[in-house]
Amino acid sequence: MTTASLKEKPVRDLARLAKQHGVTGWHAMRKDQLIRALVKKAKTKAAAPAATLRPTTSKTKTKGKTTDRSSPTARKTGSAAVKNGRAPTKKTAAREAAIARRIKDARERLARAKNLASTPEKGKPGRARRDRLVLMVRGPHWIHASWEVTPRSMTRAEAALGQEWHGAVPVLRLLEIESGSQASASERVVREIEIHGGVKNWFIDIKDRITCRAEVGYLAASGRFHAIARSNMVTTPCPSQGDTLDAHWGEIVENCDKIYSMSGGFSPENNSTELQELFEERLRRPLGPPAARRSTNGNAEAADSAPRRSDFLLEVDAQLVVFGVTKPGSYVTLQGEPVKVQDDGTFRVRLDMPDKRQVLPIVASTEDGVEEQTVVLAVERNTKVMEPYHRDSGDL
Repeated sequence: MTTASLKEKPVRDLARLAKQHGVTGWHAMRKDQLIRALVKKAKTKAAAPAATLRPTTSKTKTKGKTTDRSSPTARKTGSAAVKNGRAPTKKTAAREAAIARRIKDARERLARAKNLASTPEKGKPGRARRDRLVLMVRGPHWIHASWEVTPRSMTRAEAALGQEWHGAVPVLRLLEIESGSQASASERVVREIEIHGGVKNWFIDIKDRITCRAEVGYLAASGRFHAIARSNMVTTPCPSQGDTLDAHWGEIVENCDKIYSMSGGFSPENNSTELQELFEERLRRPLGPPAARRSTNGNAEAADSAPRRSDFLLEVDAQLVVFGVTKPGSYVTLQGEPVKVQDDGTFRVRLDMPDKRQVLPIVASTEDGVEEQTVVLAVERNTKVMEPYHRDSGDL
């Protein structure tokens, strides 16, 4: 058993050899550590028979007394072998105990970093815990992921991965949904973020607008992924709306309706019970418009239109700014989505303006939902790209 021959073997075979030869701590070793441990074990076993040999002595019996006539060198070698190989000193035992403690501490740290099981928060009322993963849109470039994992799911994940569990790492995966359909399987992994135990919140930076969902689970070295929880589907807003969406976002509580809406909370296709439960648990109040007007919100089509391009690279786009004023403290929606109302009752929203006719209902109601006022805006954009004109050189 040599270092060169062991380097050619895969980690799985090295781990099996280490188990057969009684190598301590082989579960947590990497390939180079397994090779060193196996070579050391082989050298120890080869030296063991030589250490057990005793020097040849000749004994004579004189007047009832036995005399050892072995040479002084032989007697010295034999005593050294007993001292070094057979009778460990207290110092050696203490050193081995310290090494064992360090190995145990390292294993415990690895286990804590790998354990995604959530612990109950102090001061929070007790409730039945279950696996869940929720995505919340925090702006054009940020998505907030929050999850909970039960100890039972950790046990199932370990059993499902089997031998691959030892090398698996906890991962938060971001999947882009290309078709935008809730039931579509057209998803591709765009990010794999390695997380660790002890946390249950993560902010994901987003460069471009995306429709996505997330999964939390364990990724094995072979590429196999075991999912524990799957999130709701969200769509980040256009970067052009950033000045409106990010202006007063100091805390989720202050703008919870806007965050809930952008995270798919008011969408009948993408609504997630986990998302609503999480918001209502944190805010300790029902989420949504007043009861007197829940069924009266208008809903108009708002599909994006890709900008037209010409060979001359002239790009033209348009946006619509809707602003107004109402009684301070009122609840205002635009196309069924909440609008931030300032302390003085003013509001302002910037919208994309696609090539089509749009009907935009703006509904304002009092805090108790008893009084309500609706204004409908009908807006149409008709963009026409003219044929390019090429001027001849003689016209210049």
